[in-house]
Amino acid sequence: MPLPVIVGAADAPSAVAAVDWAADEAALRGTRLHLVHAWQWEPGETPTPTTATPTTAASTPVAAEVEQGGERLLDELVRRARSRQAELEISSETADSSARDALNGLSGQAQVLVVGARGRGGFPALLIGSTSLYLAARAACPVVVVPDGGGEPVGGVTVGLHGQEPNDEVLSFAFETCLRRRLPLRAVHTWSYPLIRLSGRLAPPVYERGHVEAEQARLVAELLAGWREKYPQVPVEEDIVRAGPAKHLVTLSEHQQLLVVGRHGTPEGPVGRLGSVSQAVVQHARCPVAVIPVG
Repeated sequence: MPLPVIVGAADAPSAVAAVDWAADEAALRGTRLHLVHAWQWEPGETPTPTTATPTTAASTPVAAEVEQGGERLLDELVRRARSRQAELEISSETADSSARDALNGLSGQAQVLVVGARGRGGFPALLIGSTSLYLAARAACPVVVVPDGGGEPVGGVTVGLHGQEPNDEVLSFAFETCLRRRLPLRAVHTWSYPLIRLSGRLAPPVYERGHVEAEQARLVAELLAGWREKYPQVPVEEDIVRAGPAKHLVTLSEHQQLLVVGRHGTPEGPVGRLGSVSQAVVQHARCPVAVIPVG
């Protein structure tokens, strides 16, 4: 039995968009969709006026009411997923824990973990909640962070390449997604001139731009050569630009269906293994972002 697509079913605006994306992905993968609602609040989250936070055992009336509210939410989201993908096998569960603990614990049993971008912490202007960022940094499987629905999807899939790090897991996810969804792929590689120190200050050395651009193009061509042969059905556009990677990817997200980035950071980093570029993309992208564990 193939592993399911697991989606976090929260009582937040982006939960509906996350369930829609996850239902489509599970159908395309030919696997089960599993919805999980964790009914305990994270520290610092603000309960809605109609929902109290349980502070004692799950058997108390307040906790039971909260858990029952989660079950009603799950029923509603299951009906939505089934109306979207009528033939899809769907299961669900409530978890007596926080969303980050429940979903991170289940991530080793999923093909993909899907979460909504916004949390339920009481700040509507936030583009991403702390739980989504936590899972993108630590989950054992690829994590797709889905923002609130913004109309019909446009564009294709964009993948961010890292010239000095392994890209196989990232490219595999991107090409497979394009194949399943019949979308084109845009392979992005950004570059900048290295700096040298002169008399106590940093300055760019003298480079022939044309030579540098040619070398970057050669690097990308080598990275993609085998993948083009393996996936001849996927149209690939190379996007090699002198720019900051995070800013360029976020700009592209306005007109893409999915951004795919790798998780190359170290466990001791400020957000687990989520590097600075991936973190910025997850926080600011306007389309769903897939974060792929590498290595």
